[in-house]
Amino acid sequence: MRSRRYDPDLTPPWKRTRPVPEVPAEPGLVVEEVTTGFCGAVVRCEKTAQGFTVTLEDRFGRHRVFPMEPRGFLLEGRAVTLVRPRAVAPPAPAAPRRTASGSIAVPGARARVARAGRIYVEGRHDAELVEKVWGDDLRIEGVVVEYLEGVDDLPAVVEAFGPTPEARLGVLVDHLVPGSKESRIAERVTDENVLVVGHPYVDVWQAVKPSALGIGAWPDVPRGQDWKTGVCRALGWPGNTGAAWQRILGCVRDYRDLEPGLLGPVERLIDHVTVGGPAGP
Repeated sequence: MRSRRYDPDLTPPWKRTRPVPEVPAEPGLVVEEVTTGFCGAVVRCEKTAQGFTVTLEDRFGRHRVFPMEPRGFLLEGRAVTLVRPRAVAPPAPAAPRRTASGSIAVPGARARVARAGRIYVEGRHDAELVEKVWGDDLRIEGVVVEYLEGVDDLPAVVEAFGPTPEARLGVLVDHLVPGSKESRIAERVTDENVLVVGHPYVDVWQAVKPSALGIGAWPDVPRGQDWKTGVCRALGWPGNTGAAWQRILGCVRDYRDLEPGLLGPVERLIDHVTVGGPAGP
């Protein structure tokens, strides 16, 4: 009588976990992490005290780090186990850190004493957006941003400021398009030490790309309605425009989340103000 050989694994066949392919985590490979649903391209693999990890980058540029666990990822809808690539190219030299505006950051730089020159913007939201994206640059250059309550009295504001070659003034105006009230006011400012530029948007909210907020486009608001209130209503947001702005501002990471129609004018203002008078050390 022959003896039978028994499989040492007594788990019933229908309960056994099927093996899954091992896939090298090559840079650029797009996978989905099974527990969070985070989908992105492989940026790098690293060894830690707990094992290997993989960094994924989604289409918005956000990075997440995950442990390379068995069956931890989906590739084209199928479970896989990511493994470290056999040959990993040496890491590229670290790129210099950049500010939110895209400028090269200066490590350890201290804010300069404020220049006599200034940049004026129309409102608090404009000032907060400029600070978030260009704040590092402005502090290094010693440029202060102040806000106006509209531009109706702009000529008088300019006269009171008293611009000079050593104390230049830059002004950012909302909805500065041909034939608008704002353009007619701006034309009355003729001092060569003052630069008035603007963006074409009804409000600075529109200077934030819709994609940064996860919407297809900014809503069309009928004439005669308050634009910000109309936007909140169309998007299903609460009517508190202050809270809505904080929501928008929180979605802005850097200059890539802003429209070119705002980027260019702000850069021109910074250049204009910093050409003249010296900043403190």
